[in-house]
Amino acid sequence: MTRAHDKSRSQTAALLEEYGITQSSIVKSTGVSRSAISRLCAHAEWPLLDVDLVKQKIVTYLQGRGLREVQVQTLCDSLQVRAMRHRPHVATTELPTNASPIPTVENVKEETMLLQNEALSQAARQHFGLTRSPFVDDVATPDDVYQTGNVRYVRAALMDAAMNHSLLAVVGESGAGKSTLAEDLEERIKANKNEVLVIRPYVLAMESSDQKGKTLKSSHIAEAIAWALDPQLMVKSSPQARFQQVHDLLKASRRAGRRHLLLIEEAHCLPLATLKHLKRFLELKDGMQRLVGVALIGQPELRDRLGSQNAEVREVMQRCEIVELEPLDADLEGYLKHKFARFDLKVDDVMEPAAIDAIRTRLNYQPRGSKGVGMRSMCFPLVVNNLVCRAMNAAAKAGWDKVDAAVIASC
Repeated sequence: MTRAHDKSRSQTAALLEEYGITQSSIVKSTGVSRSAISRLCAHAEWPLLDVDLVKQKIVTYLQGRGLREVQVQTLCDSLQVRAMRHRPHVATTELPTNASPIPTVENVKEETMLLQNEALSQAARQHFGLTRSPFVDDVATPDDVYQTGNVRYVRAALMDAAMNHSLLAVVGESGAGKSTLAEDLEERIKANKNEVLVIRPYVLAMESSDQKGKTLKSSHIAEAIAWALDPQLMVKSSPQARFQQVHDLLKASRRAGRRHLLLIEEAHCLPLATLKHLKRFLELKDGMQRLVGVALIGQPELRDRLGSQNAEVREVMQRCEIVELEPLDADLEGYLKHKFARFDLKVDDVMEPAAIDAIRTRLNYQPRGSKGVGMRSMCFPLVVNNLVCRAMNAAAKAGWDKVDAAVIASC
């Protein structure tokens, strides 16, 4: 970059700052996408589609903010110099009073966990040669699950809980793939013809207190076990008779060669009393043989509720292995390659190499009110899928061949 180039950039930045013009204000007032404005600022690249309309919108906005025609033209000339340096193979066009702002790139303040889902548009599917979205119903078989070292361990731990009747808690952020691994476990059990019955109590309206919804009590879990083992059984009303029925059913099933896994999703919403009672289900035995294993699947609040400092659940904590689903981070490139390969597409056909590092950067954030705590990564499968989908839509709309770092940073 030459000194003249540096000078032109500093002049335009100072002028925009003087008039209080930011990237967000241009996006809001012109209706031009954030990715297009960011790309324009970072690389002096105009969208390839509707470029004249975009230029006119930006010029009109600048003039409306009080910039004189000569100032607008200064910005225009500055941008044209940059564009020729960055993209010498592209012929520049005359700008009839059209200018482009070069606001400083702002940090995205939207928390990454709140990234809105956005369907992959028809234009994007055609642009990248896809017959359907790789982000919808994308995990239909165990082969579709991308296995990092961490995922392999969690899969093994879930199978161990099923086969050896242990107590396990799988903890992960929203979008980390917890439910996918629970479904994957059931598919593997069916494929391997393991005699394991997975019992999943319904948690549709479950909350941690009756003020918020319906709590899942031990009696409800007993009913779920009884129904799974004998759907025609008339469950007794008294607790003594009901739990005796459940114990007898489990013993008969175990003697027939079956194992049992009680799998509870959204377990961070379990009331403390039910968490404490899980130890008692684990202690149902036939002689010295355990009759049922327990796998809890929930968000990080579950880890906190099982904390050893909580006296009410210390007996459960002492018997429970807690495993966490970690962010993709170092495995991100492999994940994207795997994701697109399932649709006969190479990741290099969709995005520039620098875009992958940009995803990691975009999905790091400082939690609110967490002074002294480092950055947190939200680089989990669902969040990555949402971000890449938005970026592909933005690139297709602007007519760019691939997603690059500037597009990622602005989505």
